[in-house]
Amino acid sequence: QHFSRLNASGQGSNLKDILQNKIDDLEKQVLSRVNSLEEGKFGPRNESEERGKIESTLTSLHQRISDLEKGQKDNRPTDRFQLTFPLRTNYMYAKVKKSLPEMYAFSVCMWMKSSASPGMGTPFSYAVPGQANELVLIEWGNNPMEILINDKVAKLPFVINDGKWHHICITWTTRDGVWEAYQDGTQAGSGENLAPYHPIKPQGVLVLGQEQDTLGGGFDATQAFVGELAHFNVWDRKLSPGEVYGLATCSSKALAGNVIAWAEANIDVYGGATKWTFEACRQLN
Repeated sequence: QHFSRLNASGQGSNLKDILQNKIDDLEKQVLSRVNSLEEGKFGPRNESEERGKIESTLTSLHQRISDLEKGQKDNRPTDRFQLTFPLRTNYMYAKVKKSLPEMYAFSVCMWMKSSASPGMGTPFSYAVPGQANELVLIEWGNNPMEILINDKVAKLPFVINDGKWHHICITWTTRDGVWEAYQDGTQAGSGENLAPYHPIKPQGVLVLGQEQDTLGGGFDATQAFVGELAHFNVWDRKLSPGEVYGLATCSSKALAGNVIAWAEANIDVYGGATKWTFEACRQLN
């Protein structure tokens, strides 16, 4: 309720600190309500009403943050933002407005930060008609992070839920199903026979922060991503080790995905997920 007292001149880091404190307070309240719902303290009649209140509160907060940050947004490049998913819910997510084309190879890269345990959840999922797990990145429960292609699985050697920013890239080619996994610019693992000779299908739905059991929905809170995500880019080719290193160290002119490029206009947020200013390599950790 104190947002209205903030002066416009308080923009910048001071404003962000104040907002973050307010968000932290709200998260505690919301988490308490969510836990109450899950423990069945509310009857079926009240459950939808409580869920409505939670979503309404989060959406209202998101709108206030958007209004307060408007001055900053107007002056920043369209790719310098991050998505924040503070709670493990089945309604907080972001949706990429574009679908993927048919792809015989890809590279998916992003910055992410999480301390969620057990498992940080699902940073992204791509579902197509008839196959909810066409392309999914997930760390669920005590399992290692996995990449799924057409429901086939490869375990990835990432160790990233330490509450620090990490850059990860995954490359794949349909020929022999060869994949490579990079963490912070260095190759951490590789393999083959991951959905070999299966092209990634087009005309699907690409969601950030949730795992889809149905096309564009069927979210499960236990698989939700908790943390922060930025610079999610997709290419229809295999990036070279040098290109990946350049992305992770910001040492070269930033490559943007030729299939999906990270830009605010390309992404819609729902259920209280928020957008903050983010500049890779400058405000890490």
